[in-house]
Amino acid sequence: MKQYVCSVCSYIYDESKGTPEAGIAPGTRWEDLPDDWKCPWCSAGKKSFIEKKSSVEPSVPQTPEKPHVEKELSPMEMSIICSNLARGCEKQYFMQQSEAFHRLAEFFRGKAEPVKQPSMDKLLQVVNRDLSVGYPYGYSVSSADRGALRCQVWSEKVTRMLQSLLDRYQQEGEKMLENTGVYVCTVCGFVYVGDYAPDICPVCKVPAWKFEKVEGRKE
Repeated sequence: MKQYVCSVCSYIYDESKGTPEAGIAPGTRWEDLPDDWKCPWCSAGKKSFIEKKSSVEPSVPQTPEKPHVEKELSPMEMSIICSNLARGCEKQYFMQQSEAFHRLAEFFRGKAEPVKQPSMDKLLQVVNRDLSVGYPYGYSVSSADRGALRCQVWSEKVTRMLQSLLDRYQQEGEKMLENTGVYVCTVCGFVYVGDYAPDICPVCKVPAWKFEKVEGRKE
């Protein structure tokens, strides 16, 4: 029987074992799982799983496509980058640099204009483009740097989770967020939808107290 690996948290669904604790009997084939089945560890959907091969087939190395940036970064994009850099500095206890990036993030946020005609389809296109082009190229230029490679791995896992959540939101709409919570890992950015934050982040392995609950959206 086959095994399938979650591309977000590396959980392995083994057809021969199933998940009896969730009502999935041993011997249940992947294609027979419900369409709304979710990863027991991170809640990613079935689209986030890939079949685990028993042997590695040789492949011809290919040069990844270089992402093409068609425009300068917007003030909001700059604000997001600076905010992430601030958090990164904070985790390394570079508090002075963290404060400087926080101020830059606020400055750019003040310059940002409201998003015109927001589109879930366009957002998914950006996410899919990152996964198909951006990350392969990033791995090709960061393979010699362990720190950069670690950032790539975490970032890709978080992006795949966002892809899974966006796919799910397109199918379920606002019902997806009814009577449940949204939690964000303050270390790696992993987003979890559920009643409680997971005991351990499936991506970076920090405990539940590192998660922040998203209390609501500003209209």
